[in-house]
Amino acid sequence: MHCLDQLSDSDLCWRSHESHNSIQNVILHLCGNVRQWIIHGVGGVPDTRNRSQEFSDRRPIARADLVGKLRETVAEASAVLAATDPARLLAQQRIQGFDTTLLAAIFDSSSHFVGHTHQIVYIARLRLGDAYKFQWVPTGPEQGGTP
Repeated sequence: MHCLDQLSDSDLCWRSHESHNSIQNVILHLCGNVRQWIIHGVGGVPDTRNRSQEFSDRRPIARADLVGKLRETVAEASAVLAATDPARLLAQQRIQGFDTTLLAAIFDSSSHFVGHTHQIVYIARLRLGDAYKFQWVPTGPEQGGTP
């Protein structure tokens, strides 16, 4: 949320090129992926994902609604994971046309989320330039900063 707090609602829809994704589209995509791979694939909830719409949606969504959707999706996925019996982790499941184990689905979705989080940071930095405020900066040599 650190990046989103630095941007206006209209910045969330900004894209450097028409064929590129906005932060809003990336967040919609993250919600769709987590819902399909974790909430559906691991938790058994019906799969209602429309992946292409995650990228084609150009209607502005207010930051509060977008953040709420992401928080709700992550909370629901967390509940699914907390309720998952570890004995099921090697069970086979077909998700998005792929045959996988539940454990692989969890790892794949987690790393997918991290990758797109970096994309959000990069887009925010493109949008803000030198005005971007880092969440953390090294405070000394031990952390990789200047003495």
